[in-house]
Amino acid sequence: MVFTTVWPHLAARTWNRHRSAVRSFTTWAAACWPTADLAALVERRKETTDRTKAIARYRIAALLARRDTAIRDKTLWQLAYESAARAQEILGLDVPDLDLANKRARVVRKGGDTAFIFWQSGTARLLPRLLAGSTCGPVFVTDRRPGPGRTPASADLCPDTGRARLSYERAEYLFKQVTKRHDPSGQGFTLHQLRHSRLTHLGEDGWSAPMLMALSGHQNLRTLGIYVNPGPEAIAAALAKQDPARRR
Repeated sequence: MVFTTVWPHLAARTWNRHRSAVRSFTTWAAACWPTADLAALVERRKETTDRTKAIARYRIAALLARRDTAIRDKTLWQLAYESAARAQEILGLDVPDLDLANKRARVVRKGGDTAFIFWQSGTARLLPRLLAGSTCGPVFVTDRRPGPGRTPASADLCPDTGRARLSYERAEYLFKQVTKRHDPSGQGFTLHQLRHSRLTHLGEDGWSAPMLMALSGHQNLRTLGIYVNPGPEAIAAALAKQDPARRR
């Protein structure tokens, strides 16, 4: 079977999505030509939810308080957490997109819609230091200028320094390397976990679903629900407050 040969290690959700695509195709093709339901031969995989993806608040606080982090990376991580935006949206920001006075920026959401992301005082303190008076070009750029054989598009170059827009792959690599000491597994965290953690923490703090959707850009409750799961620390704290022994 092609599925098991080409995609033997796919995550269950991705496997099932490919399976659904094949089933939709065979359903369409059956209207024109006699064909079997190929997806029926492929077993649907059980999807599980990892409820430990959210990083504990004290770990994020320790990460953002580190003094050995470059201003670019520290600003990126702080903004990713406070805004709960996708890393690709943040890395796509240009300086004119920023509205520093109102702590917001215009981004292109997944799917092409334009919307605002918002941040708090932590990011507000860091952004002016990062920009250093720059008025154009990407907000987050590489440490070095690109080589002659790898010249990016002009929109991805800073006209002042000649440095290119920081790629998602590079930003992800740097984040994982730095966070290995904060991750109990030693593997390092992902940028996506900052978004996941922020939504989980705000859900624990009582934010409503419409507010969380407006902040994160989710279009429906089902996808939002994957993120908003109280962590073990929040559950333990809630149980402690309700403990009869404590009330006595």
